[in-house]
Amino acid sequence: MPIISKNNKEKNKKVISTLNELEKRKVVEHNSLITSIAKMQKTALKMFELAVSCIDTENPPKDNIIYLSKKELFSFFDVSSTSKHTRFKEAIEFMQKQAFFQIKEEKNKGYEMTSIVPIPTVKWNSYNDDVMIQFNQFIMPYLIDLKAEFTQYKISELKELNSKYSLILYRWLSMNYNQYEHYSVKGGRRVEQVESYRSPSISVNELREITDTVNEYPRFDNFERRVLKIALKEINAHTSFNVTYDKIKKGRNIDSIVFHIEKKRKSDDNSYKLEDKVYQDDKARKAETEDQLVLQAMDSPYTKLLMEHFLLSYLDLTDKKILAGLQAHVYPLYDELKDLRGLNGVKDHLSYVASKQEAYSKRNVAKYLKKAIEQYLPTVKRQDLS
Repeated sequence: MPIISKNNKEKNKKVISTLNELEKRKVVEHNSLITSIAKMQKTALKMFELAVSCIDTENPPKDNIIYLSKKELFSFFDVSSTSKHTRFKEAIEFMQKQAFFQIKEEKNKGYEMTSIVPIPTVKWNSYNDDVMIQFNQFIMPYLIDLKAEFTQYKISELKELNSKYSLILYRWLSMNYNQYEHYSVKGGRRVEQVESYRSPSISVNELREITDTVNEYPRFDNFERRVLKIALKEINAHTSFNVTYDKIKKGRNIDSIVFHIEKKRKSDDNSYKLEDKVYQDDKARKAETEDQLVLQAMDSPYTKLLMEHFLLSYLDLTDKKILAGLQAHVYPLYDELKDLRGLNGVKDHLSYVASKQEAYSKRNVAKYLKKAIEQYLPTVKRQDLS
């Protein structure tokens, strides 16, 4: 997508430069912005995200200004009607007069609330293709010089999302999945903590806050139908995520939601990170870690036990992801069971699991075995306490 940007050396000269293609451009934002309340319509939020994707974080724009092409802007929003200029004008006016982020951050022993109009200045005319966008100086710390607690994703992921709730939920899911990918490679978290980023939980109250629906859809079934289901339908159809969820009750009411995030293999394209040295280093470390896990799994007595109980096939032994997954997420739990009940306790558990296995579980055997031992261990621990 052509972007017109300021030349820092020649202050008053605009130079047309072709940045990365849309598929390679990314949005990078601080997590506090991801979890903020976006008080704006979907068009304003998408326009903000598109503008953010034009920021070179290593060479921030002079005066916080970037330039977009109207033609490319309309293309991103798939606007082709004769009223496109009117709709664009209305979206700009709404963004400047009513749209803001309400950011809540922990400070000392309490929290601090900040309301920021992200793009106070937009300049365009009827006789050329330029659109000047100037970011609020107070929003810039959430967009540049980010050392930690930030989220990145491809701007193309947002192109087909047509619900404000889809945009907000996608950003929040990306924040969690980014952390899952990060700690899976770098370590520093327990196995269950890492997995919790791929199956993040959020209270219904907090979910209502970030979707700005505290005073809307008071009945949960309406909230679920109008917010959750519509958002996830769009996210599953148009992004690289497949997301399901479980409703967690507290008494008679739904208290929280647990999302389960899976990356689609066909869309697992990280081309937008190809020039990111940190990503490349992480990718190399991840491959090295996977190879180490595979070797450990091949030497593990649990692998032999799984083969004896027909829970693993010889074909599974050629799949690195299965073996690495077992070694990282399943075998440590078998160690816990072994400490409690001995090796025979592990064998008994595997015999039971094998007798209950359904055909569908063989497609993701590591996930199936992990779920089985996670459900069984608490029972064993309670029995030992009693």
